[in-house]
Formats: sequence, C-alpha cells, structure tokens
Amino acid sequence: MKSYRKELWFETRTRRAFVNITPQIEACLRESGIREGILLCNAMHITASVFINDNESGLHRDFEKWLEKLAPEKPHSQYDHNGGEDNADAHLKRSVMGRETVVAVTEGRLDFGPWEQIFYGEFDGMRRKRVLVKIIGE
Repeated sequence: MKSYRKELWFETRTRRAFVNITPQIEACLRESGIREGILLCNAMHITASVFINDNESGLHRDFEKWLEKLAPEKPHSQYDHNGGEDNADAHLKRSVMGRETVVAVTEGRLDFGPWEQIFYGEFDGMRRKRVLVKIIGE
C-alpha cells in the first residue's frame, strides 16, 4: 500500500470565502500515482473548513447568509471567546461546515456523485492557512 501527504496553503483576501479546491486535489491524486484507495482532505485550522457540495454561486451565497444567521460575526461582545480575539463566530461556523472530507479513489479518479466538488471554507481569513491532503491506497 502507498501513502501520499501534501499540504496546500490558502490566503483569502476576505474574512469569509468559499474556494473550489477540486483542481488542486485532483492534481495531488495524479501526483500520488494511487489508483484505488481513499483520499482525506482536512483543514488544519479551527476557523476553516473543507466540505463537499455543488459549485453554484447562489448556493454559496445561501451558505454565507445561513451561517451568518446561525453565528453572526457582530457584535463581537456576544461571545465569551472574544476576550482577546474577535473570531468566535468563525469557530462556530467551522463546526457546522465540518473539518474534513473523505472521498473514494477509483481508477485514479475521485469517485464523486453528480455535481460534487471539494471546497475550502474560510471563516477568519486574510492570513495563511493550510489544508492537508492524505491519500492511501494502491
């Protein structure tokens, strides 16, 4: 069995963003040479997320509005966590959107359902953060 590991780095220009990282993940899979196995992709920061969904801008705006209703950024004083920081909402949003995704690898390709893509979700951006890609298989 083979194992592959790579870190991808992201720095968004905005506090919150959704970035389609499917092309980078597919490049990792090609680089790994693994044809059958499992791919894990996870955010290595507690205010960022990796998730699978449709690459549709209206849906992404809906995520943004829904998450902001669940955990509004302001007022910062509404959160106990925000003593020395102002990102409690980002921690909560990450909890809802999830830390990682796992995808089957079949015949050297990500075994997706229709419309599925992998996204990096940023909830406290404008600084470098990393995503881990781990692929195990043959």
